[in-house]
Amino acid sequence: MKRFYRSLRAALRLVAVALVTLFSYSIALAARACGIFSRRFAVRGQGWAYQVWSKALCRIFGVRVSVRGPAPKPPFFLVSNHLSYIDIFVLGTQLPCVFVAKAEIDGWPIFGAICRSVNTIFIDRKTKRKLPQILARIEESLGAGQGVVIFPEGTSGAGDCVMPFRSPLLELAMGSEGGVHHATISYRAPAGETPTHLAVSWWGDMPLGAHLREFLWLPYVEASIHFGDAPVTGDDRKALTADLHREVAARFEPFVETVEVQRLLRLKAEDPQLLPRVLRSPHDRFK
Repeated sequence: MKRFYRSLRAALRLVAVALVTLFSYSIALAARACGIFSRRFAVRGQGWAYQVWSKALCRIFGVRVSVRGPAPKPPFFLVSNHLSYIDIFVLGTQLPCVFVAKAEIDGWPIFGAICRSVNTIFIDRKTKRKLPQILARIEESLGAGQGVVIFPEGTSGAGDCVMPFRSPLLELAMGSEGGVHHATISYRAPAGETPTHLAVSWWGDMPLGAHLREFLWLPYVEASIHFGDAPVTGDDRKALTADLHREVAARFEPFVETVEVQRLLRLKAEDPQLLPRVLRSPHDRFK
């Protein structure tokens, strides 16, 4: 019976997501079309549509967002740790911004179209040849009065630590008068449910469909955003990257032990189907 109610909740959530997404997408497209008359109006309209979408999704999914520290006002350049695909709408509830995201998302059904409609900047992390164009788009977004958010870890983590930051995308921020803002995200799933590092964090090549099902089955999720008190400045890219990583990591609240993550990765190396199987049977804890 519990499985039935979970499945029903997941189905109703998906229907609600579809309706909210259609509404927000229509607003974002209308705002984008207005860009031929006023770029700033288009930016504000798209930002508003994205925030409406983000807040609605959090409400539908039962994501309870708590915030510490002052959120920056646009235009801004902000870095954050990365744990899951839900990071973008958790941050979106607080920030009028565009995201720098991996190119694969552009090909996702529906979600990719939504991201394009709000000017998401896609980057192929396997090649650096297009980095100048990416930096130019970031500069254009900042010039239009938008906030820009990047996840410099380059991938999403399990929730045991903040992984090392990659520095190339911070090149634009070097010597910036406003500096680089930073935020730290953490999650907690309810006790007795699928662990947070399996149902919320998306890592280790987890299959999207199975992971999304586990996420939708959760009754709620506690999400915390901790904004830094002041931006970080610097003229040396590597030093700036190290300083930002230190600030983000200092505020991170781990929700799984590194030894458990390493254990799962070792088992996964022996059996590539480990994570798909644990998501099919989430209450088997690999005792």
